[in-house]
Amino acid sequence: MADGKIKVGIAGGAGYTGGELLRILVNHPEVEIMSVHSNSNAGNPISDIHTDLFGDTDLKFTDTLSQDIDVLFLCVGHGDAKKFLNSNAIADTIKIIDLSQDFRLAKSSKLNERSFVYGLPELNRDQIRTASNIANPGCFATTIEIGLLPLAAIGLLNSEIHINATTGSTGAGQSLAATSHFTWRNNNLSIYKAFEHQHLNEIGETLMALQDGFDQTINFIPQRGDFTRGILAAMYLESDLTLEEAKKIYEDFYAGHPFTHLSQRNIDLKQVVNTNKALVHLEKHGNKLFIVSMIDNLLKGASGHAVQNMNLMFGLEETTGLRLKAAAF
Repeated sequence: MADGKIKVGIAGGAGYTGGELLRILVNHPEVEIMSVHSNSNAGNPISDIHTDLFGDTDLKFTDTLSQDIDVLFLCVGHGDAKKFLNSNAIADTIKIIDLSQDFRLAKSSKLNERSFVYGLPELNRDQIRTASNIANPGCFATTIEIGLLPLAAIGLLNSEIHINATTGSTGAGQSLAATSHFTWRNNNLSIYKAFEHQHLNEIGETLMALQDGFDQTINFIPQRGDFTRGILAAMYLESDLTLEEAKKIYEDFYAGHPFTHLSQRNIDLKQVVNTNKALVHLEKHGNKLFIVSMIDNLLKGASGHAVQNMNLMFGLEETTGLRLKAAAF
């Protein structure tokens, strides 16, 4: 790395995750942004699309991919990451962090000579440090996995798991659809992909990585919320643990993970929005352990998480460039 800076390229820089990545990296002390790829915006200033970056950067979009980089972030749509890698010659020396779902599952974690490590630091931090290619986790998956991993680690996911999770409108991406228009989303609430969400496979594989033989049903009801960013997942399962025993398990599991915290008090989305934090709260109701987990879907659920992985891959402090301010009001 010349001058000690990590040279970064971004593909798909015009979308929500690309914009969030730029907002982090323009202020990252160890990064130099070399190119931001967008076919539809080539030649235009980045601040024409991400208007809040006016005055922060003079970079322009390009339709060519720089080879003078150390790491490439793929902020393209699901299914497009594989297409991008197959149609662009990328040197083996360039590390890749993919924010799509193309490489998250074991059966799809390889492309040609590249193998991708599932990029959840709370699970795979040591593997991420030595990886050349990272499959960044999904936003719902990250929220739910963080709520369940401590139990899986000691084999205590032994009943059906019930999950109701609500996400902000930015989780649908920047392309307009009938359910992402302001006039439809505002003052509205709806369920989609009940019991069938694509992140279920990802969640199942992750839990099985810690709890051998995990085969419990995960009943997942996703909701579209009337807000722009954040995910709140409310989960419960049967458990013989006392509340104090459960809290000790979670505190021990997440000790040393700088962004994931167990809160003794009930939590709300404003504590995590605009940050890379994940917060968890536990309650016991009869024989049910109730777990609330929440993140910002664009940061810990996407771009912040990707930068966290980059920091680990390049030997930086995990929190570098990610001490972000919550929107308290």
